[in-house]
Formats: sequence, C-alpha cells, structure tokens
Amino acid sequence: MNNKRIIKKYPNRRLYDTEASKYITLEDVKNLVLSGQEFIVIDVKSDEDLTRNILLQIIIEQEHDGEPIFSIQALSHIIRFYGNSMQSLAADYLQKSISLFVSQQQQMQEQLQNAVTTNPLTTIAEITERNLELWKQMQESFFSVASGKTKPTAAGKEDKD
Repeated sequence: MNNKRIIKKYPNRRLYDTEASKYITLEDVKNLVLSGQEFIVIDVKSDEDLTRNILLQIIIEQEHDGEPIFSIQALSHIIRFYGNSMQSLAADYLQKSISLFVSQQQQMQEQLQNAVTTNPLTTIAEITERNLELWKQMQESFFSVASGKTKPTAAGKEDKD
C-alpha cells in the first residue's frame, strides 16, 4: 500500500493505528493529515477504503467547531455538480485550484522565511546594485539617443542609424 500508514476501522466505529499499535480518534487522524503523514483507513469487515469518509468527517467537525470554509452557497453549488455532466470538470478544477493555493502559500512562506533570515543590509545592497545597473542602462540609452547615434522606436527600444 505504498508505505502508507494503515488505520483500521472496526464495526464499533473505533479506529486502530497499526503503526502505533493503539486506538486513535478523529483528532489523531487530523494530526496525521496536518503533519503530512500519508495513511489509508480500511474497514476491517469489508476491506473497503474509508479514507475519504474519515476525511469528510474531519471536515464536518472543523466546519462545525470553527469558522467554516464552505458557505451554504458554495456547498449548494458543489451538490449541484453531482450527477451533472460537469462533475468531473468541477472536481478537476477544485483539485487544481486547491493545489495551486497550497503551492502559492508555500512559496509565500519560503519568501517570508528568506526575508526574515537574510541580512537586511545585504538585501538593500543587492537592490541598490540592481537599481544602479538599471540607472546606468537608462543613462546610456538617453545619451545614445541625445547624441543621435540611435533613435527610439515606438516600442521604446532603440534602432541604430
């Protein structure tokens, strides 16, 4: 099962973590998700994969206990997609949108971490060097045009005579 942690679900609704050799709660499963641990929840009687169902239960608890992510309108729209010809397209769109959001969030956190860990004076020096180079290029372009060696085009680039 691809080295995924196996959680067994018993008929009494209890969850058993085979790696930790103990019964766990939905909160424990949520912590596995938050820590990035891959797992699969298997029904002991039928060997059915119940991972989605367990994750949906966690979402329901989160929606009930905290500030909800899904509005009534959003949930209504999602329900309308089921059985519709757009169901597959909607699922792909939601998956890609969430993946993109997660990726952007990670990039932002990395940039913030880099900003915090780098020396501000080094950052300022790098920005200053880039600005000086741009200023130098602009001056050269200006003097080149002013001396008549080149003429500006409509696109803002220079053509040599």
